[in-house]
Amino acid sequence: MKKTFEGKVALVTGAGSGIGQAAAFAYAVNGAKVIVSDIKDNDTVAKIVADGGEAYFVKTDVSKAEECEQLVKKTIEKYGKIDIAFNNAGILGETNNLAEMSNDGFEKVIAVNLNGVFYCMKYEISAMLKQGSGVIVNTASILGTVGFSAFSGYVAAKHGVVGLTQTAALEYSSKGIRINCVAPGFINTPLLSTLNVKSKEELSLKHPIGRLGEAKEVASLVIWLSSEEASYATGGYYPIDGGYLTS
Repeated sequence: MKKTFEGKVALVTGAGSGIGQAAAFAYAVNGAKVIVSDIKDNDTVAKIVADGGEAYFVKTDVSKAEECEQLVKKTIEKYGKIDIAFNNAGILGETNNLAEMSNDGFEKVIAVNLNGVFYCMKYEISAMLKQGSGVIVNTASILGTVGFSAFSGYVAAKHGVVGLTQTAALEYSSKGIRINCVAPGFINTPLLSTLNVKSKEELSLKHPIGRLGEAKEVASLVIWLSSEEASYATGGYYPIDGGYLTS
């Protein structure tokens, strides 16, 4: 039986852990050759290869435009094309009320979470236009539409990701490139590793479903949006949040 992404090449940023790693595994299981990108070495490629898949690591700091450009170039050099891009790299950044937020702290989270998505999309779209097709999925957040105290940089960045996604979809959907974003609620990943048990319990209660999400649950949505089953989906904002936004 032919696998969903057989013959396809998928690029995943922030693939060293959490949602990015879960998505990289899912692309590989479904037959894609996967470019694993992260700011530091990790075991994602080794795990994919051990499971019979194909993957290649490219170290990338997405806050730097030149590294995002090289990421796309190395993908093309390695596999000849880029069919799917999941722009997922992100950080929580400094947590402080706005007046106490350091300038450096605010700028860092914007650089990674917003500028990084812009830079990656810029070079991914350029490559996809030459092919005449492609799919891009960006990681936004439930905080891409609502606020959250002490996270002004993160909230601002994720609102920006939603806007970038919608605008790019308007510009390129007629050229064979579908672009959407997923909006996870609070997911049980290393991104929340700084929180204590009580804080995690309090976050869980903000979700009507009664728990934090799991990375593989978000990856399942990403995989659907990347597939031909979602061929009419573009410019969308897809919450996967255990009911957070409806509460």
